[in-house]
This record gives sequence, structure tokens and C-alpha cells, in this order.
Amino acid sequence: MGRQILSELKRHAPFTAFGAITGIVGMVILILGNMLAQASKVSPTIFYILHPTHLVLSAIVTTAVYRLHKPKCRVLTAIVIGYIGSIGIATLSDSIIPYLGELILNLPNRGIHIGFVEEPLLTNPAAFLGIAIGFFRPSTKFPHSGHVLISTWASLFHIIMALGLTAKWIVIVTIFFFLFLAVWIPCCASDIVFPLLFAPIKSGRKK
Repeated sequence: MGRQILSELKRHAPFTAFGAITGIVGMVILILGNMLAQASKVSPTIFYILHPTHLVLSAIVTTAVYRLHKPKCRVLTAIVIGYIGSIGIATLSDSIIPYLGELILNLPNRGIHIGFVEEPLLTNPAAFLGIAIGFFRPSTKFPHSGHVLISTWASLFHIIMALGLTAKWIVIVTIFFFLFLAVWIPCCASDIVFPLLFAPIKSGRKK
């Protein structure tokens, strides 16, 4: 298990870094175009589009990995694993880690914005939709890639909500670090590590 976790973290690091770079490029464009203030106003709406989308993809992969490794699993067990693995870890990725970055950077409009607390009617149906898809059509390749990219942008817009009218370069570099951290470990944990804790590990990789 330990070797598999390290292998998956290493394998996903380049794509996670690419996702973080796309987020930073988008932020720089907003700053240079003097559009950061406008982006801050619409960022709550964008966040609550990206965060539920992240939940759907996360729940698909978490449930699918468990289902593929334990085909005769109980439906209720799969639901619980899919729900905790998506809601719990996506909240860590999209809200808690970005908020810690906002605290460290002392951003002016920082806030934690827990999705399943603020918008339960958006987040819970998204998670259950992903669980259903992952249970009945278990596939992991595309949802995981999409999960990583969407999670990066959800984390980014969480941070944009906290920014003021501009950001210094040192702030932008630090934001890159938190975008990478917010996606790399939590997404691998929810997609791979968490479901495998409850299912026997098989040799090879199913898609």
C-alpha cells in the first residue's frame, strides 16, 4: 500500500503541477487586465459551479475504484465510501487548504466557504450523482484527470474570493504552492488511497 501511494503521488505530480500553472496563468491574465475586482465579484458563483462538478467527478472515481476492487460490495457501503471520499476530501481540497493559504497570506476577504454547509442542495445531489455513476459504470481514467483540473480551478476561485484589487508576485508564487498542495495529496487520497483502504488490492490497474 505504501509503495502504491508513493507511486501514485509521483505519477500525478506533473499533471497536478500543470493544473496549478493553468490557474496561475489565469490569475495573471486577470491581474494584468485589471479584471481581478470583477472576477472577485463572480468568483462565488464560479466556485459553486466548479465545486459541485468536482464532487461529481470525485465521487465517480472513489466509488468506481472501490467497486472495481470489490465487485460484490454492498450498495450502502459503496455509498458511504463514495460520499465521505468526495464530500470530505473535496472540502479539504477546495476550501480548507485554500483557506489556510489565505490566512498565511493575510488576504483581505478570506473565508472558509464549506460547500456542504453553505450550499447543501448543490453539493449533496452532486455527490450522490457521482456515486451512482461510479457504482453502475465504474471507470476511472477520464474522471480522475478532470477531477484534478476542476479541483485546481475550484481552489483558485476560492482564493480569488479572498483577494483584493491586485496581488504581488510573491503572493502569486505562494498561491501556486497552495493550489498544487490542495489538489495533489487530497485528490490522490480520495481517488486512490481512501477507497483501497476498504477493498483488497489487486495486481494490475483496471480502467
